[in-house]
Amino acid sequence: MPVDTHAEYDRHAQLDRLESASADRDVLVSLIVPPDESIGAARQPVETDYAEATKLDEQSLAAPLVDALESARQELADYEAVPKNGLAIYTGVVDGDLLTVVFDELPLAVDELRYEQHNEFTLEPLTAITGDESTYGLLVVERGGAAFGRYEGETVEVIDSFDSNVPGKSSAGGQSAERFERDRERQKREFFDEVAERAARTFLDDDAVDGILLGGTTGTIDRFRDEADLDHRFDDHVTGEFSVEYATEQGLRQLAEKGQEAIDEQDHEAARETLSEFFDRVQNDGEPIAYGMDEVDDALEYDAVETVLLSTALDGTEIQSIGDRAVEQGGETVVVPDDFADGSRFVDAFDGVGALLRFPIE
Repeated sequence: MPVDTHAEYDRHAQLDRLESASADRDVLVSLIVPPDESIGAARQPVETDYAEATKLDEQSLAAPLVDALESARQELADYEAVPKNGLAIYTGVVDGDLLTVVFDELPLAVDELRYEQHNEFTLEPLTAITGDESTYGLLVVERGGAAFGRYEGETVEVIDSFDSNVPGKSSAGGQSAERFERDRERQKREFFDEVAERAARTFLDDDAVDGILLGGTTGTIDRFRDEADLDHRFDDHVTGEFSVEYATEQGLRQLAEKGQEAIDEQDHEAARETLSEFFDRVQNDGEPIAYGMDEVDDALEYDAVETVLLSTALDGTEIQSIGDRAVEQGGETVVVPDDFADGSRFVDAFDGVGALLRFPIE
């Protein structure tokens, strides 16, 4: 992942951590505040419950809840106003230790004030807005018709579908086989051109679309790309082609599922390239690098880091902290997934921490 996505990874790491947390009583506090709400309104129920819980705590009945509410009060005190996309505070005693996680740089706005105490944290408002922010067009083309959709995060939206009206191969109505076949080919080209026109209008003119997943039977996809009057931008936007039988909602969902692997591969590309350069430098003593937490920390102290590489196997807080230090000195951060061979090797051999340097340090 490039530098502007290490914060996104940290959000997901923190959400995973919160998702696995639980308590034996309703003492875990979740507070989600939308941007149009006031900090005062968010504080009010916390202060009320804190006062009540403190009285109970005198009888040693509510100590974990008091700790959580006190933590929430302290976090709220740091804000004069709600951040532009809202604020989320999660706090509670988990396995004997106080856990507090704050989200104040959300990618999208939360839309509802939520304040709850349960034995698990209330994460739905955040997971709904912090999924994969990439958007892909879905296009299924098969002899009988075409279907258009949009794939964002884990959501598949059906945009449109229509039949091709191209007849089968058997002739009818007394037509000669030759004339029938000419008409059939003409109708097929007209169908392909209509699909191409709608694809350009739906996907290529939309800056929010990051790529197109193309589905259908192999022969139909090949003919569509060869014979349709495609916009010159189409080929550059196709992320991958996948075998899908039907131009229906089910076919669009099947296409999204099959295309996810290609999307993940595309997301890994920057990490693979940078990691390859890192391994090359390891083999070449003349190229400045650092690896391991101590060496990279020293390189950051000298402002020598050009690019820091951090594995997803690391704690999200470590990724955020080291990545921010690299950015502050004009460097870049690449977060390396550990779910492919070189990413796993990076963890095993270098503890998941490395850096390409501007100059060597002693």
